[in-house]
Amino acid sequence: MPSLFYAVLGDDVKIIITYIESLRIKKMNKIKIQRTYYEDCTIGRLWCGEFQCFTLELPMLNNASSISCIYPSGGFIGRKHFSAKNGDVIAIDNVMGRTNIQVHSGNYTSQIQGCILVGDSVRFLNDDGVPDVTNSKNTLKKLLSMLEDSFRVDID
Repeated sequence: MPSLFYAVLGDDVKIIITYIESLRIKKMNKIKIQRTYYEDCTIGRLWCGEFQCFTLELPMLNNASSISCIYPSGGFIGRKHFSAKNGDVIAIDNVMGRTNIQVHSGNYTSQIQGCILVGDSVRFLNDDGVPDVTNSKNTLKKLLSMLEDSFRVDID
């Protein structure tokens, strides 16, 4: 606000405005994923500040394009992106030997081609015997709302 406005309203209003501005949600510049590898899938836990959710990926098949989770682990660059196929997503750049890696919504490994799904729990939703994630669209929406446009992605 302009200082002239402050002068008219007084110091009490300045304090209230400063307090309200301090309550604004700060965007995060990092997410971390810790994973466990299984024969039929890879399940992880994602942290973004205090926010936590689960991740679902394909099994570890030596980073083969479209059929493997991201491997090896490491630090990557993430950015908000709009995908014609998946809508609002997180694009993960600089993955060695891979392109078009996304964190997007979905529930089943059959919906993944080398990307990462997020959800608020892990359950068996269909009859394929492979774990699935739940509430994926809302989980991704919440995650995207917390992130800066570009950020670091650490995957262990």
